[in-house]
Amino acid sequence: MTDAMQPQGPGADVRVTTRFFPVSEALRPYASIIYLTDVAAPPGVRVDDYLHPEWANMRFIDGTAPLAAIGGGVPVPAPRFIATGPTSKASYFAAGAMRVWGIGLLPMGWAKYVPISAEALADRFCDGEAHPAFAAFAPLAARLPRAADVEEAARTIDAHFAALLGAAPRDDPAIRAAHGALVDEELASVADLAARLGLSARSVERLSRRAFGFPPKLLLRRQRFLRSLARFMLDPTMAWIDTLDHHYHDQAQFTRDFQRFMGMSPRAYAARPKPILGAAARARAAAAGEAVQGLHRPGA
Repeated sequence: MTDAMQPQGPGADVRVTTRFFPVSEALRPYASIIYLTDVAAPPGVRVDDYLHPEWANMRFIDGTAPLAAIGGGVPVPAPRFIATGPTSKASYFAAGAMRVWGIGLLPMGWAKYVPISAEALADRFCDGEAHPAFAAFAPLAARLPRAADVEEAARTIDAHFAALLGAAPRDDPAIRAAHGALVDEELASVADLAARLGLSARSVERLSRRAFGFPPKLLLRRQRFLRSLARFMLDPTMAWIDTLDHHYHDQAQFTRDFQRFMGMSPRAYAARPKPILGAAARARAAAAGEAVQGLHRPGA
């Protein structure tokens, strides 16, 4: 277990703690990590932050419902079981006093557990207790608040997912191969991806939308951006020019990507407080090897 603690908000009234729990070996091809965020805040007080683009997640909320929106939408109260598809836009959230358990689903995990295309929920979230695609996980929303301690709750999540593996569809090796290629810093183009997979461009397009949520060209652009953003999150003293992935032609191209994926300029983002994601990125890197879920390697 790895912890990150970041006091924020007005004075010392707000305290945010994030903890990470590795998944069991059986879940490593399908899930990145289990995590817990506790926000202690007075009534009516919230802290807000922006979550970068990532793969799918399931989160179970106990306490004040956070306000949430993806890609500049109007923030709305989140359901107690919020299922989010893969994202290519920043997610805004404003959190009051609450406890949130979450688990990140890798593309193989989406194909394993969720009986709809990833594209169907891309850049969207839903009420997991109401959506039939997530019915198998809805019982966790009631079970987790009754857990005796955090270790038991983490084990409950892991065991629930592991128990569903036996009845799940067989793995598609093309998804794992594509995921492995996408996190390779040397992958430069959709043509390179198709060559590595031994598939036609049209087949890669279909696979990409079904399992990853987006066209392959956008995914490559997102991965390039996330590699650059992760460097800054681990060391916010860095100048943006020093964080740039080697596939960027210049800083102007990076700035356009930043606006596309985060909805703001790099300068505006750097100036914002990061009460939840700031410390959590460093703790996540220590626990899972990467500061952001989108860079997590399959089976790592």
